[in-house]
Amino acid sequence: MKKVITFFALMSLMFTLKIYSNNPAEIQADEDIYGTWLSTGDNIAPLLQTIFSDNIDSIYATFTADLTYYVRQANKDGTELIYEGVFVKEAGGVGNIYKITIEQSAPAIATVEGIYEINVTLSPDFMMYEVVQTSGTPNVPPTPEAGFGSTNGGAFGSTNVQ
Repeated sequence: MKKVITFFALMSLMFTLKIYSNNPAEIQADEDIYGTWLSTGDNIAPLLQTIFSDNIDSIYATFTADLTYYVRQANKDGTELIYEGVFVKEAGGVGNIYKITIEQSAPAIATVEGIYEINVTLSPDFMMYEVVQTSGTPNVPPTPEAGFGSTNGGAFGSTNVQ
């Protein structure tokens, strides 16, 4: 079992991701985003599939305890996109929703902000995730208070759900 996600500095993305891990001791609860998360099939945000012409097969995102992340987007045509950088997470003050800020270093420099929530009552664990690029754009990130789908005042609705 491994955990899995994606960071795209293109625009706002909300993700619902399944968690898998080869070692059950690695599975974290609540706010612990650490591990590798997988999104595939119907769990890939419709907005992402639109942006990438329905070419995404799977998205693997790894978050480490040293606060680095690495995302691999495997495409149906055999190509891949790699994203990496560092992240900071903090309690959001609303239920189990946490804030996340990402400083992407590759393939391009970008600041991405958003929220996530991990549901450990499902097996495997399930994560809902929504981020938006805030550097160099007029985008407004989602907030724990407004909930999922709140990027840019809800402009993307559920098409941004991963």
